[in-house]
This record gives sequence, structure tokens and C-alpha cells, in this order.
Amino acid sequence: MEQIKMKQIILFGAGGHAAVILDSLKAQIEHGAPIEIKGLLDDSGKTEWMGYPILGTTDSADRFHDGQTEFVLAIGSNEVRERLARQYSHLPFYTVIHPTVTMGTNISIGVGTVVMPNVVMNANTQIGCHAIINTGAIVEHDNRIGDYVHLSPNATLCGTVTVGDLTHIGAGATVIQGMTIGSRSIIGAGATVVNDLAQDVTAVGVPARVIKQRR
Repeated sequence: MEQIKMKQIILFGAGGHAAVILDSLKAQIEHGAPIEIKGLLDDSGKTEWMGYPILGTTDSADRFHDGQTEFVLAIGSNEVRERLARQYSHLPFYTVIHPTVTMGTNISIGVGTVVMPNVVMNANTQIGCHAIINTGAIVEHDNRIGDYVHLSPNATLCGTVTVGDLTHIGAGATVIQGMTIGSRSIIGAGATVVNDLAQDVTAVGVPARVIKQRR
């Protein structure tokens, strides 16, 4: 029987978001995923985080491009994840899916995306690259979620919702079925989106209303 080759995983970032991703990786390992956590890259000057070594700064990733190491952008900022993903587009990135995630049929998840504990994703949903689908979020059927999106804890996207790149949807927010939210927008915590929203806006409240045009 051919032996499965272990992947070495290095995280960019050593903060709270990285701590949660480390837990998700450890849960994957406990469920038999052929991965090992090698350490982290961070610019804070720390020497270790959550029991794992800081291997260097975020500018030193190429030192570890060895054919068996994959990387995770463990950083909450959508814009920073985009910048690092473009800077290191030649590196292999690992997709983290916690074992408690419920997935329907025909789900597509882009490279480098992180799906946290107790997420529910239903049929025919597409998620882009380097997105964060955070703890307890519900992603209903036929959703289209762009690259570098952050769907916060307990947020809900009802069916056939489209979310543009780099958009942040706050904790507990709800987007009703059929809505489109443009790129780089911010939906406040607890908001309920009942109308389409343009790109580069901030919207809050129930129902959500635009309070700021970012550009």
C-alpha cells in the first residue's frame, strides 16, 4: 500500500484568528488528515504562538517553499489576505475545513479558504479563494461568495445570494434570498439585508440601510 505523504502547514499570522485556525487544523489531524503543523510566520517579534514556533516574518515565506509545505493566510483582514495572496501567488495554499462542517452536494470551495466549526453549507454553493466562513455561519443553496470574503460567526445567507470579493458580513447578519452585495462592502453585525447593495458601501440595521459610501 502506498504511504500517504504528510503535508507540512505554515500559517501567516499569529493572533486570535490564527489560534482558531490552529484548533481547526488540530481537529482535522484528529480525524485523520495527513497534515502536520510546522509553525507560523508573523511580524510581531513573537517567538512562539499557541505552542508552535514563529519561523520568521511574513516576508520569509519563500524559504519554506519546498514542495511539501502548504500555507494558510490566518489573518482576519480581507485586504491583508488579498495582498499576501497576490504577493505569494506562486505558493501552494491549504484549504481548512473543520470536521464539524455540514456540506451539501455540489459545493465548490476555493483554495486557501477557511471554513470554521459548525458551519452549514447547502447544495450548489460556490465559495471563492481565501475566504473565511466563520463559526456557525449558514450558507444556503445556490450562493455565490467571492474571493477574500469574511462571513462572520452566525451570519446567514439565504438561497441564491451573491457576495462580491472582499466583502465583510458581520456577526449574526442575515441576507435574504436572491440578494446581491457588491465587492468591498461591509454589512454590520445583526443587520438584515432585504435589498441589493452596491459595492463599497457600509450598511447596518434592520432592514439594512447604507450609512457610508466608501469610495
